Amino acid sequence: MTEKVLKKGNEVIALGAIHCGCDGYFGYPITPQSEIMETLMEEKPWETTGMVVLQAESEIASINMVHGGACCGKKVMTSSSSPGMSLMCEGLSYLAGSELPCVLVNVVRGGPGLGTIQPSQGDYFQAVKGGGHGDYRVIVLAPFSAQEMYDFVWLGFDLAFKYRTPVLILTDGMIGQMMEKVELRPQKPRLSDQEVAELYGSWATTGKPTTRQENIITSLALEARVHEALNQKLQAKYRVIEESEVRFETLQCEDADYILVAYGSMARICESAVELARSQGIKLGLLRPITLFPFPVKEIERMIPQLKGIMSVELSTGQMVEDIRLAVSGKVPVTFYGRLGGVIPTPQEVLDAFKTNYMK
Repeated sequence: MTEKVLKKGNEVIALGAIHCGCDGYFGYPITPQSEIMETLMEEKPWETTGMVVLQAESEIASINMVHGGACCGKKVMTSSSSPGMSLMCEGLSYLAGSELPCVLVNVVRGGPGLGTIQPSQGDYFQAVKGGGHGDYRVIVLAPFSAQEMYDFVWLGFDLAFKYRTPVLILTDGMIGQMMEKVELRPQKPRLSDQEVAELYGSWATTGKPTTRQENIITSLALEARVHEALNQKLQAKYRVIEESEVRFETLQCEDADYILVAYGSMARICESAVELARSQGIKLGLLRPITLFPFPVKEIERMIPQLKGIMSVELSTGQMVEDIRLAVSGKVPVTFYGRLGGVIPTPQEVLDAFKTNYMK
């Protein structure tokens, strides 16, 4: 039986972790995502489900604790905000190179540097292009509501174990801090050690039975051809993900002459901008990428013949706009509108920017 609650986006990240049967959360407090750990501490899931909740001494420690738990085939996760996520990037690269499933949450704040605690989308490159070293990618989910914050924890673990890869939930301080009604799912039991061994014993370090060789998890390959083969295996997996896991939503795109492309909190603003435009007779639509990797390239390509222009709307100096331009390949004009420092544009400001670009 489901339950409906009024909660912050950050709070339901914590509830999603508990309810989906997460085994362990390891994190370090940083604004504007500290409510995730605070809620976990208040809920005390170690008393009800046996879930481990631990405040590490740093972000570097927490990502390496995630690495250890993931090696054992456990559902483990962490969360942070932009500067903390930067510190985790080396560990994230190790997780990807070792093909370990886990979930990370980045509640983005403004940068560069210490910046501001206000919402931003300036971590798009870090998330989608691989913030650490090497040729790796992670699946990136971009929620635009508190409900999706909750649901994407469940989805994130499903995808992480399906593809043995880290999954990053990329959100921002606006969605993390705002309160909305959220429908909670029934508690899913944590897997027992025996169930973990049965499901993931082919790769996880669950203890060596006499019937198989030991499992060794590493991202180190000193011989060039061995390391090349590892990289080729990863790239093949990413191509499968690009074919199978693209998620997006559209709003009034069927007859649109122009579209806005926006994710997360900016997609909410753009929904209202589209309604304003339609009330004025402008055929404007919205494409909301839900997966930032894999990016909805084919959907953009499909719409190109009907479009006169695309505008990317972001809380940054323009990062996702580069992926839109790659998808478009010069076949239709692509412009950009962004705000910085935590300034949230109004729907009217977005529409005014669109008119400046295309209605001169």
